[in-house]
Amino acid sequence: MNKHSQRGLTLLGVLVTGALAAFVLVVVFRTVPVVTEYLAIKRILVILADEADKGVTLVELRRSFDRRRQIDDVSSVDGADLAIDRSGPRTVIDVEYTRKVPLVANVSLSFDLHPSSEQH
Repeated sequence: MNKHSQRGLTLLGVLVTGALAAFVLVVVFRTVPVVTEYLAIKRILVILADEADKGVTLVELRRSFDRRRQIDDVSSVDGADLAIDRSGPRTVIDVEYTRKVPLVANVSLSFDLHPSSEQH
């Protein structure tokens, strides 16, 4: 008699795999707004740097950022947080901020972000 061994996942294997997949999906879904906001801030900073190179004042740049952040639903930073450097040939505007994303119970992800108008 020839014994054939069965192949496949056990019930425990399916449960563990499902739990891990669910956790990964929770992390992805919770971090998408952080990435979206970061990209919106970066886009706004590039626009503001171009405006600054055309002679717009610092006060107007900060006001312009505040108007644009309301449109793009940016809540992590405001115009007062911007670091504006006009010492080089092109204006560089950047901002540093931290964003915490709660995952489960008391477990959170913390993102230290530094968007800038410089093209990398």
